[in-house]
Amino acid sequence: MLLEETTPYPSTLTCWPTQSRAPSCCPRRLSAIFPRQKFQLVSHLGKYLPSSLARRLTDLPVTESPLPLPAAGLVLKHVAIGRGTQNYTCDLSNSTAVPTANGAVATLFNASCVASTYPNLLHVIPKLALQFDVDPTASADSLNNLISNSRLGPTNLDVSGKHFFTNATTPFFNLDTNRRKIGEAPCTKGNATNAPADAPKGRQGEAAVPWLRLIGNADATGGIHEVYRVKTAGGSAPATCKGQPASFQVQYAAE
Repeated sequence: MLLEETTPYPSTLTCWPTQSRAPSCCPRRLSAIFPRQKFQLVSHLGKYLPSSLARRLTDLPVTESPLPLPAAGLVLKHVAIGRGTQNYTCDLSNSTAVPTANGAVATLFNASCVASTYPNLLHVIPKLALQFDVDPTASADSLNNLISNSRLGPTNLDVSGKHFFTNATTPFFNLDTNRRKIGEAPCTKGNATNAPADAPKGRQGEAAVPWLRLIGNADATGGIHEVYRVKTAGGSAPATCKGQPASFQVQYAAE
C-alpha cells in the first residue's frame, strides 16, 4: 500500500475512491476480477461490503507487534499485490551458516479497485497468487511489456509496476508506466514486524516474510511518502545453507 500527502486524487488513479462507495470504473462482480474458470475459488467471498477510506488507513491487519500507523496527513494512493521472489545467498563452505538476504524482485498488480469493492477478498489474493507460477523472465522485461502481457493468476489484475532493489539496502518501487503515472519510490526500511503465526506458508512450507513500513526517500516522485508490505505469503529462507546453492530464490506474494 502506497501513501501520499492529502491532496486531490490524480486523474490516473480513477479507480480509487474518496468515499466508501466504489466508483463506476471498479468491477461490481467478482467475475470481472477472477476469470470464469477460477471464479469458484472465491465466489463465496462476494458477501463482503466495501470499507471506507478511513478504515483502510487505520484498520491495517493485526500482528503481535502492529506496525505504526501512517504519518498524519497521509492518504492512501495505491494498493498493489506483489508477486515474485525473495533472493538469498549462501556460503557454500559452511552448511550451518544462515542464508543472507539479497534483495527481492516482484511484479506489482493493481488491486486498488479490489480494495474498494471487496476489501476482505484483497487479503486473500496473496495466498492464492502464490500457488500460480510467474514468468521467470518477467523481472527482465520492460515495465510496459509487462503491462501488455501479464496478469496475476488466478485474477485479471493488470500490472501497475515493478519492485526491486537498487542496492543492498534500498527497495525501489517503479509505478510509472505508459498507462498511468503513479510515481517512483526508493525507500528506507522504517519498521518491521513478524507476520502472524497463521500467515500463509510458501510452496515448500517457508514461513511468511515480515510485514514492513517503508519510508520514501527525498527523491521519491508522485508524492509517495510511505509504503506498507502486509499480508505476506511465503518468502522466508531456510534456517541454514545446508543443501542450498550459492544463490537461490524463494517464491512470495504480498499486499
